[in-house]
Amino acid sequence: MGGADKGLLNFQGRPLVAHVLARLTPQVAGLLISANRNLDEYRTFGPAVLPDATDERLGPLAGLQAGLAACATPWLVTCPCDCPALPVDLVARLLAAAEAQGAVLAVAVTADGLQPTFQLCRRELLPQLTAYLAGGGRKLLTWCKEQGAIEVAFPDPQAFANLNSPADLSAAG
Repeated sequence: MGGADKGLLNFQGRPLVAHVLARLTPQVAGLLISANRNLDEYRTFGPAVLPDATDERLGPLAGLQAGLAACATPWLVTCPCDCPALPVDLVARLLAAAEAQGAVLAVAVTADGLQPTFQLCRRELLPQLTAYLAGGGRKLLTWCKEQGAIEVAFPDPQAFANLNSPADLSAAG
């Protein structure tokens, strides 16, 4: 996106992050935003804004770590800011599957493959995540597999479509 902050890019008249917040708000008890720049702009959306604990830019796992550390509920759901069509039943489906299987981590999967940035994670996994990052681990999918993540099938791959380029943004809008 040419260095632009994706969450703040305009899509159908409002920032991408606003679409995600609108989809998630009815599904959860509270929201947190993981961001490392433009923090004041993100704060205008209402939820607490959590930067990574370190300046090392450790990727999505660092955002998950910050979220788990701040999470006031037993579960934390994550999703990227550039997926405005995320399922309106994301949390309910992930939670139902996790509880039915006694899992501590549930990840969305579609016909297009695993969607590990769409996950429901038990807060109690924070020590394991912190150790993984301290040991040099950076791969989200590897960490998920090491935690015994279960896969929860979602029928619509388009609900998980990332808008990763100006062309994606234009085509989807």
